[in-house]
Amino acid sequence: MRAVEQRVLDAIDVDGMLAYLGELVAVPSLTGQETAAQEHVAAQMERCGLDLDVWELDLAKLREHPAFCAELERERALGVVGVTGADMAAGRSLILNGHVDVVPAGDPANWRYLPWQATLADGRVYGRGALDMKGGLCCALFAAKALHDAGVRLTGKLIVESVVGEEDGGIGTLAAVLRGYRADGALVLEPTELAVAPAQAGALNFRVRVPGRSAHGCVRSEGVSAIEKFVLLYQALMDLERQRNRASQDPLFARYAEPYPICVGTVQGGDWASTVPESLTFEGRYGVAVGEEIGAARRLLEETVAQAAQNDPWLREHPPQVEWWGGQFEPACIAPDHPIVTAVCGAYCDATGGPTRVEGVPYGADMRLLVKVGQTPAVLFGPGDVRNAHRADEFVPVADLIAVVRTLALTALRFCGCDEM
Repeated sequence: MRAVEQRVLDAIDVDGMLAYLGELVAVPSLTGQETAAQEHVAAQMERCGLDLDVWELDLAKLREHPAFCAELERERALGVVGVTGADMAAGRSLILNGHVDVVPAGDPANWRYLPWQATLADGRVYGRGALDMKGGLCCALFAAKALHDAGVRLTGKLIVESVVGEEDGGIGTLAAVLRGYRADGALVLEPTELAVAPAQAGALNFRVRVPGRSAHGCVRSEGVSAIEKFVLLYQALMDLERQRNRASQDPLFARYAEPYPICVGTVQGGDWASTVPESLTFEGRYGVAVGEEIGAARRLLEETVAQAAQNDPWLREHPPQVEWWGGQFEPACIAPDHPIVTAVCGAYCDATGGPTRVEGVPYGADMRLLVKVGQTPAVLFGPGDVRNAHRADEFVPVADLIAVVRTLALTALRFCGCDEM
């Protein structure tokens, strides 16, 4: 390892990073309510020696873009980007991308530790957003700070993006791309269990409205229960899930039994206990394979619902309606031997002494906006396991945070280049 590389690693302030993660977790930043967290991150970027760009997102203009999608209406949103390094031909540019928005914490009684207060216990940081993904964002900030504190002058640009709206469609990353932030490579710091992921599956929100016919419960057979018809449609969708995942041959997703799941997350039907329900609406998430065309994937689900309806006398005459709404995450990938992949793998090995894994992730993420809209080759790489996200007692291992901040510092130094190398 070169002297400048060791100097940068020695400059990493792990205690400061953990303390700042605690501060950031304590700023509730539910999707659509991210402004306070963005202002908090902007102040930290300045302390890390980054040149700051903060702007109000033009929400009306963003809605006109074909890649726009969102589940919530926002009154305002901030873009926050910090930049360091020189814009020189000798160096490459690198984006480190992390989001501040988090999902609701649910019932606090289900948490061992308070969700909006970071708790360090058993080698883990607990709290809503500690894993998904304020921990990864803090790694980016403190990797940049280590470069600054070590007196390193990069010959290429390092761009740290703090974005909003990832959980409901990626509005913040889209805004950063359209503002001109593109690079020779990018890392999206989602939890990957320290794997380097050059591929992300897609995920599409869908909604199905199921008609029934109301009747008094005492003469139930004279009505048509929308709940019973939902069961037929649900079974058809589970059959579709099995067929799609059996057909998967992508080696990057080999360790997942169901890399492209179909998850029904909400069901709402009926309005009175003793009335046969005349309608039901269910919503879900539809996994899309890497390389699968979005229109074809949608048609397959629509045809599955339509075929199930054709097999039922009531639904044949009263067909259910499928809608696509909210988050529409296309799949994305880059070549597993792309320079950004090999750069992160090499940096991880040298920073940790451990081997790297290269594999895909089964969730949607902002990678696809960087790759497909920004023409920026990107990978996902971050601390922790996504299985611990979106649940009570969300946590990120401290060891993972240390491994990631060290890897990011080396990756930036080597990918962007510096005067001393």
